[in-house]
Amino acid sequence: MLSLEEIAAQVRSGQLEPADLVEEALAKARDHAGLNAVVHLDEAGARAAAGWHDRRGPLAGVPVLVKEIVEVEGLPYRCGSAAMDETGKTDADVVRRLRAAGAIVIGLSHSHEFAYGCTGTSNRVGPCRNPHDPERVTGGSSSGAGAAVAAGIVPLAIGTDTAGSVRIPAALCGVVGFKPAYGTLSADGVFPLAQSLDHVGVLAATVADAAYALAALTNSLPAAPISTAPRLGVVTNRDYDAEVAEAWSSGLARLQTAGARTEPVDLSEDHLRTAFDLQGPEAVANHVGRDITAYQPDVQLRLTEAAEVPAWRYVQARRDAERIRAEVGTLLDRYDAVVLPTVPIVAPLIAEVADLERSTAVRAQLMRNTRLGNLTGFPAISVPLPVRGLPVGLQVVARDNETAAATAGWIAGRLAAAEV
Repeated sequence: MLSLEEIAAQVRSGQLEPADLVEEALAKARDHAGLNAVVHLDEAGARAAAGWHDRRGPLAGVPVLVKEIVEVEGLPYRCGSAAMDETGKTDADVVRRLRAAGAIVIGLSHSHEFAYGCTGTSNRVGPCRNPHDPERVTGGSSSGAGAAVAAGIVPLAIGTDTAGSVRIPAALCGVVGFKPAYGTLSADGVFPLAQSLDHVGVLAATVADAAYALAALTNSLPAAPISTAPRLGVVTNRDYDAEVAEAWSSGLARLQTAGARTEPVDLSEDHLRTAFDLQGPEAVANHVGRDITAYQPDVQLRLTEAAEVPAWRYVQARRDAERIRAEVGTLLDRYDAVVLPTVPIVAPLIAEVADLERSTAVRAQLMRNTRLGNLTGFPAISVPLPVRGLPVGLQVVARDNETAAATAGWIAGRLAAAEV
């Protein structure tokens, strides 16, 4: 499989044709239509873009899917909701950056309605399905992005992440999800969930591809690889299901054998309430004037619960977020990265989360290890762990994008070497 850098280089040299890349991606999208990963396939637009492509840019000719809460000029702008039926008037900032880098948008990927859910099951067209087992969830809210990259429909997808929405589907679908530091990619043109926590990120098959894509979108150089074994803080005060625990302990042992210097660390979970108290009121404000009775039942419930958060708790949460960020920053100063499983469970069955009460419990588990990255704004990357069954992710949290990418790259390389 060619890397993003190799695809673009071969397009620029004339070895690969943008039109061929587009046709291959369109065909794969049709072949995998049953996954519901792609909610709108822009065949005419993608072919036209390939036809006049100038073979320039670091992402020259790369087919890409954009999450449906991100505005794309001329394409449906529905945010996964039956209550919204608009057409994009202009390209979001990240879409403009994609086009400037030479990428070709082939369509829109499935999102949990208004990005307010982490299972990927609530959408006007139904649930998104995991390529590893179509009866299981993909995670969300960037559900289609995770499924599409895992199924090989596209090598790159754009997602958003407010409480784990890039990293959760990456972990459950077995791909890489990179939530860069807050503000690295502008959220201009993205339907907001909670502006204090919203991040734009990328999903790809490898850490190298995710880091390369981020560099291409920010006009920067990819993080230089590291050869020296990193110093890792290993989060120990967590419980995981049996499959995650097995993959986690085995992967950690492989990293230690490869020379990683590890130390146990405890991470308080007092940030969970703070993140909820920030996210909820902001989400409610973003839906003022909309008829939420037309929303999916779980999204209605989330907004109803969020509306009950009193103003004093929101104000307190903003203060607490600054304190928590400073505390985590101090911890990250001691290590190249802090690592822990991205999600403490493997992908649950879609039927398991159909019930609202059960869905609430699963939702809490899925976001347990990812919320901190949004609250503090520090970059976090989910890397696939070697497994015997369903995918499991290892999350790398670092002080800056370059350190996160370089450390995640070292980890991924050692895990892959151990599999050979």
